[in-house]
Amino acid sequence: MIGLHNLRPPAGSTHAKKRRGTGMGSGLGKTAGRGSKGQKSRSGARTKRGFEGGQMPLHRRLPKRGFTNIFKKEFAIVNLEKLKGFPAGSSISPEVLLEQKIIKNVRDGVKILGNGELSHPLNVAAHCFSESAREKITRAGGTVEVLK
Repeated sequence: MIGLHNLRPPAGSTHAKKRRGTGMGSGLGKTAGRGSKGQKSRSGARTKRGFEGGQMPLHRRLPKRGFTNIFKKEFAIVNLEKLKGFPAGSSISPEVLLEQKIIKNVRDGVKILGNGELSHPLNVAAHCFSESAREKITRAGGTVEVLK
């Protein structure tokens, strides 16, 4: 019976590793299959990623573009569609959204976007609102509170 303890590869499918540099009769004597001279024939020879033999590397030949704005605000985004499940008249704040696992973390604040419809009034407190979200919340009879 076959078990993990007696699994073997099929006969002839594996070969012993060829030992390099074991004399001229082995076929890999003298330079041990590394060719002759040059950078890659030396022991410990390794070049840095992107090295092109002294030619100016591609990543330095191409121009730099753009920048990273260090003052950019990263908002946790919530669509109105996600707020449908709350009962009418309930107050929604970033703490409630975290508790209900609608957002994972607050980041620089919570932004409410207007994707979806509201049929009942909600009191929503967030750091930022899109115009359509603000309009839909007030049209449904709810209130909008901007947090600082």
